[in-house]
Amino acid sequence: MNLRSPLGQARGLGSAKDGTHHFWVQRVSAVALIPLSLWFVFSVANLAGADYEQVRWWVGYPAVAVTLVLFIAAALYHSMLGVQVVIEDYVGNEAAKITALLLSKFLHLVVAVASIFAVLKVALG
Repeated sequence: MNLRSPLGQARGLGSAKDGTHHFWVQRVSAVALIPLSLWFVFSVANLAGADYEQVRWWVGYPAVAVTLVLFIAAALYHSMLGVQVVIEDYVGNEAAKITALLLSKFLHLVVAVASIFAVLKVALG
């Protein structure tokens, strides 16, 4: 008994067995972003009117630096997953799809590394 659709049989394509994992990872990253985003918004709101040195001192505090790195990593990972879904769903040409996916992952990685480096540079002096 074959449970694949006639179209799937004709194409020779089957499940990539990755959809459920991707779905759950995106949901878990979204849940992690709730407290991190709230913390970030309220922290930045409390810094309204602060000068450069006060913000540098704030970022230099170890708990703040670690939380900022977690926020940046979670936000960019969640963004990468979301952009991947959009590209997979709406880009029809396979070459363009692969190129867009690689470019998206590369750009997300570059932004993540640069952002985390900036936080660590300020935090560590």
